Amino acid sequence: MHKQLAPRPHGFIDYALVLFFVLAPSLFGYGDDDRAALTSYIVAAAHLGLSVLTAYPLGLVKLIPFPIHGRMELVIAFVLVALPWIVGFSENDAARNVFIASGVATLAVYLLTDYRTSDIGTTWGRGRPATR
Repeated sequence: MHKQLAPRPHGFIDYALVLFFVLAPSLFGYGDDDRAALTSYIVAAAHLGLSVLTAYPLGLVKLIPFPIHGRMELVIAFVLVALPWIVGFSENDAARNVFIASGVATLAVYLLTDYRTSDIGTTWGRGRPATR
């Protein structure tokens, strides 16, 4: 499968996801559900931390190699789907559906992203210029 998404647009999606989870409780009407809203804010903060620490064009500290970021996002995709049951807000239709849809979207981004490229213009482990 040809990976369509380069690190820079992936980074924009990552930061958009952070903003989405910050706004989701208000946008989707589950701000009064403490567990669901707090989980949204925690997911936003965690993904912000991951994005800031990733070695890609929009990362600020560049500690986490982009391929590791990808593996973490694969896990995150499944965790997002499970969180309504883990945290105990699965009965809240709006919140549950936001987390399930976000998990599916995160999996789609994972499948479309070329994690072998980095912000320094080389393909991880191959030593040749990355295509962007």
